[in-house]
Amino acid sequence: MIPLKKFAALTTTALAAAIALTGCGAGSGNEMEGMDQSPTATSGSQTPATNAQHNAADTMFAQMMIPHHVQAVEMSDIMLEKSDLDPQIEKLAQDIKAAQAPEIQKMTDWLTGWSEPTAMAGDHGMDGMMTDADLDKLKSAQGAEATKLFLTQMIAHHEGAVKMAQTEVTGGQNADAGALAKDIVSSQEAEIKDMKDLLATL
Repeated sequence: MIPLKKFAALTTTALAAAIALTGCGAGSGNEMEGMDQSPTATSGSQTPATNAQHNAADTMFAQMMIPHHVQAVEMSDIMLEKSDLDPQIEKLAQDIKAAQAPEIQKMTDWLTGWSEPTAMAGDHGMDGMMTDADLDKLKSAQGAEATKLFLTQMIAHHEGAVKMAQTEVTGGQNADAGALAKDIVSSQEAEIKDMKDLLATL
């Protein structure tokens, strides 16, 4: 785990950059479509779930999952910059970016709408996060070594995200956050299986 305080200074610019990686905006969701139809949402609201009820678990889920997703996008970009990348790894990295960058926007919008900070105060750990040294190793690795390292790191990263999402499913109050958490569990568990299968072939 890596202390959350390392991400406390995550700026709006950094978030915007991560979201822009896929060219997706807040309106690019699928499982969250229609969430602005909440009885408490204002007509034509541009911020999903702005006035929806939420509890501390919902806030923690969004605050912790944002930097977790940001790092997954960063790891994927590191791989996509490498030459002679295996097509299966290229597709995996692109899929991770396409899924997680829009989710960063959604969770940022929720926190803003809930009048909650986008970063959690204090020293909290997040399962599956890579250290700076881990990322440096991924940057310097090439060929099969890079592929194995990426898969190993991303499996651990996904497992951490699944654990965090499961906590939200059982303890959260906000329906939209709970729906996203369930989607993260199902989609990332499927990717974990695929990555383990790929790793076994190397």
